[in-house]
Amino acid sequence: MKVAILGGGPAGYVSAVRLAQLGAEVTLIEEEHIGGTCLNEGCIPAKVLLHTTELYSRLSKDAMALGLEIEELKLNWTMVQERKNMAVFQLVDGVKTLLETNKVNVIQGKGRFLTRYELEVITDTNERVVVPFDKAIIATGSRPIRVPIPGADLDGVITSKEALSLDSVPESICIIGGGVIGVEFANIFSNAGAKVTIVELLPNILVNMDEDVVNCLKAEFAEAGVDVHVDSRVEKIEAEGDRLKLVVFTPDGEKEIRADKVLMATGRRPNSEDLGLERIGVKTDKGAIVVDDSMKTSVENIYAIGDCNGKVLLAHVASVQGIVAAENIMGKYIPVDFRTIPHCVYTKPEIASVGLTEKDALAKSYRIKTSKFPLYANGKSVIMGEVNGLVKFIVDADTDEILGLSMAGNNATELIHVGALAIRLEATVDEILTTIYAHPTVSEAIQEAAHGVNGHPIHLPVAE
Repeated sequence: MKVAILGGGPAGYVSAVRLAQLGAEVTLIEEEHIGGTCLNEGCIPAKVLLHTTELYSRLSKDAMALGLEIEELKLNWTMVQERKNMAVFQLVDGVKTLLETNKVNVIQGKGRFLTRYELEVITDTNERVVVPFDKAIIATGSRPIRVPIPGADLDGVITSKEALSLDSVPESICIIGGGVIGVEFANIFSNAGAKVTIVELLPNILVNMDEDVVNCLKAEFAEAGVDVHVDSRVEKIEAEGDRLKLVVFTPDGEKEIRADKVLMATGRRPNSEDLGLERIGVKTDKGAIVVDDSMKTSVENIYAIGDCNGKVLLAHVASVQGIVAAENIMGKYIPVDFRTIPHCVYTKPEIASVGLTEKDALAKSYRIKTSKFPLYANGKSVIMGEVNGLVKFIVDADTDEILGLSMAGNNATELIHVGALAIRLEATVDEILTTIYAHPTVSEAIQEAAHGVNGHPIHLPVAE
């Protein structure tokens, strides 16, 4: 079986490796960087900057409270960027090794469909190569959206790609968009000492996550001096000397916001243009490639995985879709429960959720029970001085089956998989209660929140 894959990001390279494991002859075509946006211009470099700037911010503010005396703490942005680049290089090199050891043929270049069984590739050395295949997988990812605001093309208006590689920390930055990308960059630049403003069109930041956990992040932003304007719209951006002026309509009237940089964090759109899809009859819907549950497109032997199909624009979902496509192609389908997708935000505090939020469950007409446990009552959180956070369960009131888990706090993005596994196994709250958790750990807060579903947490006083 010959399989060609367009795109070497978390969808494409994972699918290539799985196909090779199952015995396929695989050719992977990548136009720019092996590892795609996630490894090179997204998840990985952003988290490096988040990690370092969070440590810097924490030690700047709380060193004495932790019992540490630091005479002079400085953030060396050049060294931070070098560390980011080294982490990216190491991980990309690891992916290249995976492809090489699994005998995946990699072609660096731009690919387009000639027919339903041939791809034309213009290589990075400007050679034309025709790649025949039995099956093909499109894994071309997505790119940042630039909202057509007057002034959006001015110098100093950047996307997440440019924001990762700034030569220095701007004194001030206005971020248009309060989704995951927006709030993570707000954390990075606020931690590094910039004055940060977020402008969000919707009624809240992180609007798809549980409001209780989002409130923990909003409290942190307020303490850090990050201004957040929701229900607000940027009307125009103007140059004002070396700075930029934004005219913003807010619920309190028109405001002017001045900043050195403006970051467009208004989402991403699938990369589906200039691939020859119309030529071979692959259907798209508003730019997203239409697929079924097996990731198959409208053309029998063509699949589409990851951001380009517009389903869930997350790297870990892209990788799972890559495995689903590979196993379907090779006749070894294993169903995946997409209810268990963790949604993670790597801010301080970290925010994570899986399954239904309270709002989602009520919209689906469930009768529910909820329980929250604050991290200020968790021993490990007190030890670390990280008490801003909580654990929240959403449970079916009729069956006690766990419908959702949301968390805010240190290591929330690591601990959320407890909820994912519980939902996958259709576990009840009793099965969380009767599992023994190590002490002292942050994970004990999960068990405490479970106690609160049908009774009362052990380590919270009873309200009079």
